[in-house]
Amino acid sequence: MTLDAAQSRIGPTDFSPGRSTQVMGRRWMVAAGHPLAAQAAARILDAGGNAIDAGVAAGMCLGVVHPDMVSFAGVAPIIVHLAKTRETHTVSGVGPWPRRASVEFFRERCGGEIPLGVLRTVVPAAPDAWCTALARWGTLSFAEVAAPALECAAQGFPLSVFSAALIRDNEAAFRRWPTTTALYLPGGRPRGAGERFVQPELARTIETMIAAERRARGQGREQAIRAARDAFYRGEIAEAICAFHRREGGLLAPEDLAEFSVEVAPALRTTFREFEVAVCGFWCQGPVLLQMLNLLEPYDLGALGHNSPRYLHLLAEAIKLAFADREAYYGDPNHVKVPADGLLSKAYAQARRALIRDARAWIDAPPGDPLGLAAVKNGYVLPADAHPGGSRALDTSYVAVVDAEGNAFSATPSDPPVDSPVVPGVGCVVSPRGSQSWLDPGHLSAVAPGKRPRLTPAPAMALKDGRLFMPFGTPGGDVQQQAMLQVFLNIAVFGMPPELAVEAPRAASRSFPDSFWPHTAFPGQLNLEARIPSDAAEELAGLGHRVERWAELDWRAGAVCGIVAGPDGTLLAGADPRRGSHAIGW
Repeated sequence: MTLDAAQSRIGPTDFSPGRSTQVMGRRWMVAAGHPLAAQAAARILDAGGNAIDAGVAAGMCLGVVHPDMVSFAGVAPIIVHLAKTRETHTVSGVGPWPRRASVEFFRERCGGEIPLGVLRTVVPAAPDAWCTALARWGTLSFAEVAAPALECAAQGFPLSVFSAALIRDNEAAFRRWPTTTALYLPGGRPRGAGERFVQPELARTIETMIAAERRARGQGREQAIRAARDAFYRGEIAEAICAFHRREGGLLAPEDLAEFSVEVAPALRTTFREFEVAVCGFWCQGPVLLQMLNLLEPYDLGALGHNSPRYLHLLAEAIKLAFADREAYYGDPNHVKVPADGLLSKAYAQARRALIRDARAWIDAPPGDPLGLAAVKNGYVLPADAHPGGSRALDTSYVAVVDAEGNAFSATPSDPPVDSPVVPGVGCVVSPRGSQSWLDPGHLSAVAPGKRPRLTPAPAMALKDGRLFMPFGTPGGDVQQQAMLQVFLNIAVFGMPPELAVEAPRAASRSFPDSFWPHTAFPGQLNLEARIPSDAAEELAGLGHRVERWAELDWRAGAVCGIVAGPDGTLLAGADPRRGSHAIGW
């Protein structure tokens, strides 16, 4: 069934008891990882703002109301699609290592570890990313779009069931530092669901940025927004961050903040049948999605049957091949040479596709040779075994917005407060994204001064016939691109309305090294949500997959949100219930 056909027949028969209602609208639509963030975007749209204004408002709000997953001073990769020009831009919302960081430092001073705490800190990118997107493509002031975040920080908000559960389950991590304990465990106990969460120091941080913009209003809108941004990176906020780092033995210095700026660049793209999919650059794992789509494009996926054993086997093998290339070739393009054209070429996908076996799973798939367009990199040696353990890192959130003009916004803000302490006087953690670097000097994502870690958060944007089709994304660490792939195929191949597409059960491979320190791997492991039948799991095990079961609607399977722009102007949202996502439209 085509998507157009699915849209034309949406009705009661498409929704069995217990399924969420399909949210629809015609003027605008928001789908976000928290209901209050979705409401923040809706307020901005109702006030006359565009998708970028609303997306920035929601993104900053997520740094307040999703305090278990997102920091106001974290990361925030962004994709923006402009309807009038049909341009799709990316904002590199991840900061680099401080100038004093090096592999040698961590080997000599930290016993060859990237330890918990301030030594994981990289330059915070989110404030600059929000301000850059707002100044370039928005219409409102920083004060206007920051108002919902400020309100929630200053007056408080009821803590969600999901956030309360995660804070409770990770209580020991929140007790590592006094500043974090004071904010997240008041009175020595985790906050309960529905309890008011007030963040006065974070409110003052936002107020300081607003005040700077107000003082610069006479210089014009863009310069005033720049002043708000500079208040964070060059003013008293930066001074508080760096003073804390000096006291705690961190590496971040004033010049690291003062000289930082995000990059704006065209999105990377590939085609999948009548669709075009756009992602951020090789400084993140976004291109993995493009590689997987290239691998899968020639197959008759619909004939295999949705979530059939053969379908899931094919997806798992494509995932392994793409992630093997991620490990071998992805890194900060400002510091390493990434063979981008080869990795994203259809000819390379054809060569790699020859490695997919119908009757046997790869345990640990090899990287290819994108320069020679060869299936396997010359001299590759298959690793002997996995390293047990693994990260239980909390991760990320997401927001998608489409406005009445067809502009779209897609962003994946992140950085939870369990890896590094809350900075006093600032009210949040400063990006501990250094946890996604390596201490092997030969690794493309090894620690180096001024170098960005390879980021897991990676939003996407899909187009059809040159026009907006769907902004989409998810939290979930290494599961992100895998979950996004499955939801996209659910819609583009199987014709599901977006809400059914995001609620459908998922699989995820763990065959490759985890992006978070210490980068453990589980070769051959394939996680399946509980609604995938046991006979399918048994058949996959017979093909060589090491099957592990997840619960139904497991939060570790991601929480995809997306907005489908139909050919008649109807907007349909998918908001994943796995983490309490929310959609609202008009």
